[in-house]
Amino acid sequence: MLTALLTDIHANREAFDACVEHARRQGAKRFVFLGDLVGYGADPGYIVEKVAEHVAQGAIAILGNHDAAVADPDVGMNAYAKAAIDWTRGALDATQKAFLATLPMQAEDGDCLYVHSEASQPAHWHYVQNASVAERSLNATRKHVTFCGHVHRPQLYHMAPGKPPVCFIPSAGVGIPLAKSRRWLAVLGSVGQPRDDVPSASYAMFDPARALLSFHRAAYDIEKAANKIKQAGLPAILSARLYIGR
Repeated sequence: MLTALLTDIHANREAFDACVEHARRQGAKRFVFLGDLVGYGADPGYIVEKVAEHVAQGAIAILGNHDAAVADPDVGMNAYAKAAIDWTRGALDATQKAFLATLPMQAEDGDCLYVHSEASQPAHWHYVQNASVAERSLNATRKHVTFCGHVHRPQLYHMAPGKPPVCFIPSAGVGIPLAKSRRWLAVLGSVGQPRDDVPSASYAMFDPARALLSFHRAAYDIEKAANKIKQAGLPAILSARLYIGR
């Protein structure tokens, strides 16, 4: 079943809607959400409600560090992120907070593992930014493909038996066959706050029957999302960075 994978939505309604619509046009029949539904953006309630609706229809959703911070103020984050989460707590109702509290750290599905951060210690929120961390994450599971987010920059690692992982940066819209002779770690880009110098929203599509992965970009109304952040009184950097994807 063709699956759309979205992560690091960060309460960006416009980016989320653009990715969902784009994925459905590509034929997506199922959705997986890899965490950080909230934080930074101005529409946390909308995003939580929409993801909860998807989950009720069979989607998978994973806990991210910003989601965890809603209930646990001790989750470490920088001042801008903390300010956004403090605001988010007041913007979510009890039902929405309860939904976030139910999200698992990771989930297995067929020959796939879904996790927000690094798979060997998901609750430590490590970033997969180099081959050594990728190898640790790959060695934590025997699944053919691990999907994660957290980094906000698309990357793809593959590891052959007895060899270290190799990383490459995928091109948008290009299908990548995930050879069964190797194991794979796909680090997805961010829906709501890209940091790879491309401001359009980022997500991925996976066809498990064909073991085919593709990364995608979706244009969205950045100005509208940024203005909402300003109107909410959130730190100015959180709106400014949307325009530059950094």
